[in-house]
Amino acid sequence: MIQGFKYPYNTASVKLKSSGKINYIDEGKGKKTILFIHGLANYALGWKQNFEHLRKDFRCIAIDLPGNGLSERGNFPYGINYFSTVIVEFIEALRLENLVLAGHSMGGQIAITTVLNHPHIAEALVLCAPAGFEVFTPWEATMYQTSISLFDYFSSEENSLTKSIRSSFYQSTQQADTMINDLIALLSKYPTTEYRRMINACIHGMLHEPVYNSLHLIAQPTLIVFGERDAFIPSRALHPTTTRKIATDGAAKIPNSQLHLLPSCGHFVQWEMAEKVNKLITSFLK
Repeated sequence: MIQGFKYPYNTASVKLKSSGKINYIDEGKGKKTILFIHGLANYALGWKQNFEHLRKDFRCIAIDLPGNGLSERGNFPYGINYFSTVIVEFIEALRLENLVLAGHSMGGQIAITTVLNHPHIAEALVLCAPAGFEVFTPWEATMYQTSISLFDYFSSEENSLTKSIRSSFYQSTQQADTMINDLIALLSKYPTTEYRRMINACIHGMLHEPVYNSLHLIAQPTLIVFGERDAFIPSRALHPTTTRKIATDGAAKIPNSQLHLLPSCGHFVQWEMAEKVNKLITSFLK
């Protein structure tokens, strides 16, 4: 666990073979359990606006992925399939049933990978601005990762993180302030080289562990929510298209899916339009 930093919720931890201690928030009760998976360089509280409301009807568990939040740091083989393995281990350790996987951004790609590798592990999927719907050629993937590495080289981790979070919101960047302050405080607990290695490995995983060509194999009912003003999807320097096009094409490949595009909303759709997203999730699961 990270010393000197606390969440405004009671947290628990479980020790897993693949990742050491995993921190999580466990709120609410209900017949269904929603397991929330955060995105790149984020934390369990990235779902705070959602589990605070949804815990009235569901058991809500928000996890800190290895190397993030209050979970253990280590020389882990970060990537989409690795995180998926951790999620499966976590589910088995807590003996979770009647399970819904909810993923944001990279967490969405992790959730997709998990149900593709383990078709019976969850009853449904909730994907908020999921990574994995945008397709990159090998050349595009190399260019994308190189551009991010160059930006990080000339910028501090704090500046990179702040810019990334602020860009995730379309309208009110003030909403991001608490999150930024928390993540910078957590960042100070990392050795810089370890943090950069994790970020680079996660980005490599998103680019080189694709799911798009397997989306048609998802058997679970799937709720997909995108903000139409998403600044990250698509990567417009490489793909001069729209979020709507990426979202529509991806959703069309998933047999039992419903897509909602929220106007005037950015990448952090479940935070920026939490009330709307919470209603969509509740209606979808009921």
